[in-house]
Amino acid sequence: MSGLRAVLACATSVRLACAGIALMLLALPASARTQGVVGATTPAPSVVTAAVGAPSAFAGAPATSLVVHIDLSGQRMEVWVDGWRRYSWPISTARKGYRTPVGSFRPYRMHRRYFSRKYDNAPMPHAIFFTGGYAIHGTTDLRRLGRPASHGCVRLHPANAAALFALVNEAGRGNTQIVITR
Repeated sequence: MSGLRAVLACATSVRLACAGIALMLLALPASARTQGVVGATTPAPSVVTAAVGAPSAFAGAPATSLVVHIDLSGQRMEVWVDGWRRYSWPISTARKGYRTPVGSFRPYRMHRRYFSRKYDNAPMPHAIFFTGGYAIHGTTDLRRLGRPASHGCVRLHPANAAALFALVNEAGRGNTQIVITR
């Protein structure tokens, strides 16, 4: 309750901003913070980060900010929605002899059902293309998740690919950033 008092006390100087933060904090139950498919995690404990990106009751709702961070050395993907880590999933990226591009990208094309033209019509469900022919997509080769196995694409569990696809659709390609690091 003391946190709420502090937020309300600051409302005299910055009435609209603090009121919007207070409403957001009161409306967010702890159970709603963890939403999972396969391997969901609890959001980052930064209230300030979450509050800044959260919709305000007094202003038009801002667009959802979606950041997909792909860690090639750890073979993991973290999905951040409005400053909160929503998911952390194992992935498979380029195996020896191939490469997954490093950098910051925006999705430019999405397909619920897609088949590779380059690799024997291999299924690429919930494909999110981010540069050239590279995409994030579901895979049926689940036993290899967590280690390099692909020709360069980012593979993940089909349920996770579907969840990510839905988030990118909701946020919009222009509000989605894909960051790939070594």
